Amino acid sequence: MDFDDVVQLAADLVGIPSVSGGEGALADLIEAELSRFDHLRVLRDGDAVVARTDLGRPSRILLAGHIDTVPVAGNVPGELREDGTLWGRGSVDMKAGDAVFLHLAARLSHPRTDLTWVFYDHEEVEASLNGLGRLASRHPDWLEADLAVLGEPTDGGIEGGCNGTMRFSLTARGVAAHSARPWMGENAIHALLPALETLAAWQPQTRAVDGLDYTESLLAVAIGGGRAGNSVPDEARLVVNFRFAPDRSPDEAEAYVRSLFPGYEFDVQDMAPGARPGMDHAEFARLARLLAEEGAGEPTAKLGWTDVARFADLSIPAINCGPGDPLLAHRDDEACPTEQIARLARVFERWLR
Repeated sequence: MDFDDVVQLAADLVGIPSVSGGEGALADLIEAELSRFDHLRVLRDGDAVVARTDLGRPSRILLAGHIDTVPVAGNVPGELREDGTLWGRGSVDMKAGDAVFLHLAARLSHPRTDLTWVFYDHEEVEASLNGLGRLASRHPDWLEADLAVLGEPTDGGIEGGCNGTMRFSLTARGVAAHSARPWMGENAIHALLPALETLAAWQPQTRAVDGLDYTESLLAVAIGGGRAGNSVPDEARLVVNFRFAPDRSPDEAEAYVRSLFPGYEFDVQDMAPGARPGMDHAEFARLARLLAEEGAGEPTAKLGWTDVARFADLSIPAINCGPGDPLLAHRDDEACPTEQIARLARVFERWLR
């Protein structure tokens, strides 16, 4: 791999298929290439590769990116196009960010702080397989740092922290009966109407957290019930997703939504806490200034859940910052501006050198 040309490096990464569960070849290549540099100590767990400087600096910054992608859809290998974009699977989410970090890992042999570079697997699938979570469990010392940057696509700016996410079900019970004599039963699907009315009336709420505005959302994502076309359904279930601001704890988020839906069986299916933005850290403020000098906008809140929350669990302030429009992530036509890749590499080098 050509570590000097960050745009070509990104194109090379896109050309290596690494759908979740199939990251091995790319992890092998990253491990082999980074092992060539004397200033890095390279470690590996499964298909997660960690490279660290050990210069005795008083602080350490960690920069992480996942190397897996969602399934390919005729968009590998990628293509450097005349319109100034890198097209192909993973160009946005997030091989362009990985390329920036690999480029800098090779170049920064004497950074002003110690650096840890993390390239991990299984981000695009269920949380139990997440490579960063595995490292936090098996090798927490590998992730020790004063602050962290996750290279998720942010259109070249900073998105601080992230919302938490909660998925829960509301179950209504009824009494089965023949649909020709529905008055002999109780319709469980109809009993979900008050919950649906609550959701339809609920308006997105914005909460200011440490200077950034996080918009919460609450919506139905699935509904089901009924046994047969000629029967009154005696059970129905509604699945709801709540994205909550990081100033709410998971317990507070659960208490809030429970208060909205009294009278239903309530079951939490999945919960992940958010992460506060951490923009009060001097290092992040300096990075924001450097980005602004290159035309980036003001830091904003990350509304989706990302692995910055895992760093929050480790008491490490973390932000999201990477090339690519997050609205293009996972799309078959995802493409990342090459100028943005080069600009972020330049800014991060100024920040870390």
